[in-house]
Amino acid sequence: MSVTIKSEREIELMRQAGKILAKVHEELEKEVKPGISTFHLDRLGEELIRSFGCEPSFKNYQGYPASICISVNEEVVHGIPSKERILREGDIVSLDAGVLYKGYHSDAARTHGVGSISEEARLLIERTRQSFFEGMKYAVAGKHLHEISRAIGDYAQSFGYGVVTDLCGHGIGSHLHEEPEIPNTRQFRRGIKLRQGMTLAVEPMINAGTGEVLWMDDDWTVVTEDMSLSAHYENTIVITEGRPEILTLTERELTEGIWQ
Repeated sequence: MSVTIKSEREIELMRQAGKILAKVHEELEKEVKPGISTFHLDRLGEELIRSFGCEPSFKNYQGYPASICISVNEEVVHGIPSKERILREGDIVSLDAGVLYKGYHSDAARTHGVGSISEEARLLIERTRQSFFEGMKYAVAGKHLHEISRAIGDYAQSFGYGVVTDLCGHGIGSHLHEEPEIPNTRQFRRGIKLRQGMTLAVEPMINAGTGEVLWMDDDWTVVTEDMSLSAHYENTIVITEGRPEILTLTERELTEGIWQ
């Protein structure tokens, strides 16, 4: 397995990509409301990304037809935006986006409630986000990759949630997907030792029911096998000698002190 160690110059470019992507997510969140189509969100997302002089990482990636992956309710990831898919009160929607800035990518996802949502949905979103931060406690040079995986999975499963194992996080840099793969549950082996300068996209995908998933006929959209709700939370991070640097936190998240 070849995992690239980024130079300070490369990390700085990824910092900029991360800041831009965080701003995109901030603006998209403002538009999440009943009556809005997922097509509208995708169009806005692409316009925002390009307004910063960037390219949308996902557009035409392996044939994906849009700029923002928009997944509603039981859809886990890779939902394709559509004019016919209208957000309704009580839905939850995951927005997964990537930015290519001067040759380097950032990747981040957030799940939002549409209007007033159920307590079940609120807790799923909150706990999926927290599972990411549980993993961050082990995202430190000298520890092993699958310590992150174990922490994410153990936290989510403690609530009886299903953790998606068919999909995982990944390395990131000059390519959107690089080594290593980053599972979200316990593994038999410790995985590689983390080193300063590794850049990773860590992304728990947590289901209210089973962790099993199915692919729809469009060959992109992944749904929960039992049609239960699913939430997704992702950030691009840099491994350091101390706490990881999270490149894609929004201003609101930083203000809230979500990563103290």
